[in-house]
Amino acid sequence: MNKDFSEWKQRVDEFQAYLKIEKAVSVNTVEAYMDDINKLQAFLLEFYPSMTPQEVNVAVLSEFIAHIGEQEMTARTQARSLSGIRAFFNFLMMDNIIDANPARAVEHPKLGVKLPDVLSVEEIDALLAAIDLSKPAGQRNKAMLETLYSCGLRVSELTALHLSDIFASEGFIRVKGKGGKERLAPVSEKALHEIEFYMQDRAKLNIAKGCEDNLFLNNRGKPLTRVMVFTVVKNLANAAGIHKHISPHTFRHSFATHLVEGGADLRAVQEMLGHESIMTTEIYTHLDRSYLRETVIEHHPRSKASKTSHE
Repeated sequence: MNKDFSEWKQRVDEFQAYLKIEKAVSVNTVEAYMDDINKLQAFLLEFYPSMTPQEVNVAVLSEFIAHIGEQEMTARTQARSLSGIRAFFNFLMMDNIIDANPARAVEHPKLGVKLPDVLSVEEIDALLAAIDLSKPAGQRNKAMLETLYSCGLRVSELTALHLSDIFASEGFIRVKGKGGKERLAPVSEKALHEIEFYMQDRAKLNIAKGCEDNLFLNNRGKPLTRVMVFTVVKNLANAAGIHKHISPHTFRHSFATHLVEGGADLRAVQEMLGHESIMTTEIYTHLDRSYLRETVIEHHPRSKASKTSHE
C-alpha cells in the first residue's frame, strides 16, 4: 500500500471509530458508510492512485458518482453513496484535515429518474456537426463520439480502447467491459472512417511511453480521462444548442433505444451492450408509449390493423 492510501486507511479507521463510539449509530449504518467509502477508494485506486483525502475535489467526486451510475446503480443508490461520502468529509472537516467538504457541491442524483435523456439521430448529427475540425482535437473528438454511438460503449470502455482492439476488416472492435470481461462489438463504417482520419493527427503527437497502443489520446500523448470525455460531450451539447441532460452515457442509451425502435432483437442488443441480465437491457431500451402502441396495433392478432394486413 502506498503512503497516500496508508493515510486513507488511517482516516477511514478514525471515521469508523467516530461513528461507533461518538455517534453510536447502528451496525447497519456503519457498514453502509464503510461500503460507500470503499467504493470511493476503489475508484481512486484505479483512476487517481496517488490522490490523498485532502486532494479530492468536486470534479473527482462528480466523476465517481457518474462512475457508479455506469454500474447500473439506481439514482437512489447513488444518492445514498453520496450521503455516506458527505458524512466522511464532514468528519475530516471536524478534525481539521480539510477546510471544506467537496461532496457538498456535488449534484445530487435525481430520485425517480431511472433513465437518461435520449438523443434523436438528428440531435446526434447536430452535436457532431458542432465539432470544430480546425482544432487539433477536433477529429479525435469526432472519431471518439462516432465510436461511442456506433458501439454503445460505456465511457470507461471507450477510454480503455487500444489500436490492437480494432479489427477493421472484420468490422468489429474488442471491448473490455465490467469485471474484465471482453466482448466483440460491431463498429460502423462511419466510425472506422473517422478513426482512420484521426490516426493522421494521432501520428503527429509525442506519445508518452507505455501509451503507444492506446487509441484516444490527449494533446500530451496520454490516454483520455473520463472527465475529459464528459467535458467534450457537455461543451458540444451547448454548442449545438441541445438542452437535454447530456453525458457520454446518453450515447450508449441512444444507441440501444434506436436499435430497438428499428426492430433489433433485445437479446442481440443485450450482447452488444455487454449486459449479463436481459432485465438490465430492458431498462436501457425503454420505448415511449406511442411507439409501443403502434407496435401492438401493427402486430397483435387482435388489433384492427393486424387483421386488415392479414385479409
